[in-house]
This record gives sequence, structure tokens and C-alpha cells, in this order.
Amino acid sequence: MCGVGKPVRAMHVARIKSSHVDRQGRLREYESRYLRRTFREDGRVKHETLADLSGLPEATVDAIEAALRGIRLVPADAAVTIIRSVPHGHVAAVHAMAKAVGLPGLLGPACRERDLALALIISRVVRPGSKLSTLTWWADTTLGADLAVAGASTDEVYAAMDWLVAGQDRIEAQLAARHLAAPANPSRMALFDLSSSWVEGRHCPLAARGYSRDGKKGKLQIEYGLLTDSAGCPVAVRVFPGNTADPDTFTEAVRIVRDTFRLDRMVMVGDRGMITNARIEALKEHDEQIGWLTALRAPAIAKLAADDGPLQMSLFDRQDLAEIAHPDYPGERLVACRNPLLAAERARKRGELLDATQALLDALVDRVTAGTLHGADKIGIAVGRVLNKY
Repeated sequence: MCGVGKPVRAMHVARIKSSHVDRQGRLREYESRYLRRTFREDGRVKHETLADLSGLPEATVDAIEAALRGIRLVPADAAVTIIRSVPHGHVAAVHAMAKAVGLPGLLGPACRERDLALALIISRVVRPGSKLSTLTWWADTTLGADLAVAGASTDEVYAAMDWLVAGQDRIEAQLAARHLAAPANPSRMALFDLSSSWVEGRHCPLAARGYSRDGKKGKLQIEYGLLTDSAGCPVAVRVFPGNTADPDTFTEAVRIVRDTFRLDRMVMVGDRGMITNARIEALKEHDEQIGWLTALRAPAIAKLAADDGPLQMSLFDRQDLAEIAHPDYPGERLVACRNPLLAAERARKRGELLDATQALLDALVDRVTAGTLHGADKIGIAVGRVLNKY
């Protein structure tokens, strides 16, 4: 690269950018890379091109340029020693989304308790578990370092939960303004439902014998009701004793909307076991501006669908929705809907049951023909068992 007998001169990588406009009027840009040395001769600075590097990969040119600058290049595995690697992507994604929706600010001002509460929420999304297992898991991801909660004690975690409970009213008021107020919720609709969980231990003051939605019979229960907007975004939560009836929790939801959030025009949506006739009458009497949306029970539907009732199947010959009226429901809108998917599923199931019944009856016919089953009384009993089976 250097002429014989000439002193070695400093070399460098020259990057020359150029551009031109092609026939289609598009601007084309290029970069040429050359290995050059610069020297002074007869008082003038001259450049000597030693090699054209334009055809080499970018990474190779960068390596040559770094070497000429005196940077020592070593293999990555020799320069870096991995002492420990912990998962990052999943907790980082949830953490980023939490910040995008403003969750940290919603929880409260920046403090140790807020960081612990935020870490608990992120952990609940990524890896639900007990508080003790969550504490040990923080150190196994980057979440512990990112929120500086690695090494937190159980006392700190429970203190953070107490801190969070103290701010529940403030947090729910912000959520209500975000999701239930008129600008964000023009339909003025709120959804409410109840769920339950079983409790291990004997020291929870809300634990009581009640209906287990998890099928854990014999276990003490707690119940919790969730109030959301029409899109399912949570606004408020309340925890009840395990023996609380669904209608009682609906009354609490109405109280929250009316008294806590000061919303006087809302439509509450709940299932038929929650919004009972008694609750409807109470709403009519005390909350004229709060409406409801629920489903009728089977006996009430059967009465409307009777031969002399307003709900006739011919209403659905052309449309799947029909609005009817009945004197038993003054001032209320009754909307009937035909679900073609549900109808097809019930027809399929009905056909299978009829086929299964027919197969059993055919077996009885074979027995009668073979003489192993005889006598009107015995045949009648056998047929009755078959008909009652399905």
C-alpha cells in the first residue's frame, strides 16, 4: 500500500456523497467510500486513493475506519461477559402501555408507594400470582430495576396497597370523568356485573358462605362488583361479603353513580338476576333520571309469547329485532331479538336428542319383537323411561 522507500503516511476513509436526478425526475443519492492518504508535497496538500471501498459492506468499511483511527477491535464475545440475562420485553411493553394511558399519574404523585403499586399492577397483567411470589419474580425481570422495586419487603408491598386504597375515591372520580361523563360517553351507559372468589384462611372480615361462581363448594366467598363504561373500561370496584345477593350490589352501583360521581342521567345495564322487579320499582320511585337495561326471565317471556301475546314469531320473518308493548310494562320498551346462531344451535341439539330417543325406542321395539319385553304395563314403563331420559 506504500511505495518502496517512502515513509508510511496516515491513511483514512473518505466518504463522498453525490446525487443526480434521473429521467423520471427522481432524486438519486449515492455515497462513495475510498481508502486514501493525505500528504504535503511541494507545499501543496495532495490525496492519494489507495483502494475503492464502495463495494464493501457498510460494517466492513466502518471496521476499517475504526482501525485506522487507532480503535482496537475485538470479537464481541471477548469484549463482553454476560453475567446474567433477565426477561425484559413483556414487562417493558406493559409498562410502556401503562404510561401511554396515564396510569402512573392516575395512581398519584411520584413516590415509593406509587412505584410499588404500579409494579403490582404490571405484574398482575403479565404474571398473576400471590404477593410473595410476585416479590421474588421482580428480581427475575427488568421490572424490578426499572421501577427500583427489586428487594422490596412484604411490609412495603402491603403498605403500598393501603396507600392505594386511601386514594380509591380520587382515582375512581378521575376514571368516571374520563369514561362516564357526557363528552366521553354520549350514550350515558354504564355496565355493572358481579363476580366472586373463594377465600383461604379465616381472618377476612368479608368472607362468608355464599354462591361460588368458581365451583368451590364449601369455601368461604367474597364478592366484588365492577362498574365500567359501555366499552368495558373499568371505573369503580366494590367488594362485598360473600353472602351478598346480586340485587343488593346493584343498589350500591346506583348509589356510586348518583352520589359519588354526581351523574344524574345514566343507563345501568345488568343481567336478569341483578336488576330485579324490586330494583326496577325502586329506580322508578327514587331515581327517575337513571334508566336500566336488562333481560326478562323465562316465565315473563313465555307469557309474552303466548298465543294471545304480543310476541309472535311472525315478527321475525323479515327482521331480527322487534319492539313490542304490553300493559304489564307501562312506560318500558320491550325489544325482542331473534338470534339465528342460537336458533341453529338449539335445532342441532334438539335433533340429536330426538335421534338418541329414537335409537332407544328402536331397541325397545326389538325387545318386544323378540318377546323379551311384553305386557302393556312393562312396555309403558320402559317407554316412559326413554321419553323422560332426554
